[in-house]
Amino acid sequence: MIHWKRATWLGFSNWLIPLAVSILIFPLRRSNAPLFHGLMNLACLLTGGTLLHRYFRDRTITIREAVGVGAFWLAINLALDYPMFSHGPMAMTMSAYYSEIGVAYLGIPAFAFCAARLAKS
Repeated sequence: MIHWKRATWLGFSNWLIPLAVSILIFPLRRSNAPLFHGLMNLACLLTGGTLLHRYFRDRTITIREAVGVGAFWLAINLALDYPMFSHGPMAMTMSAYYSEIGVAYLGIPAFAFCAARLAKS
């Protein structure tokens, strides 16, 4: 069973930490876009792994709960990104957003599934 309060706070952190990293390394996006995207993928992976570990601290890991938490964090990331990327100076079309950023968030439940499988073995 998902511990919703913990999942919500950690899900918010899962969005906020990579956002902070992206702000710090944003100049790379223009000078070296592949490096920027690679570093962002690494930041998201490390953040997700660390926060999943924290979520399951003192709890039994189940694949079902891990995927549920990962899907919940996916939804949090998409919901918090929407205002930033739909209006203002960062505005992107929906197709551009999902192809550049949104698709990477699918890695959250996928990573949670794989990590839970590894923990069970």
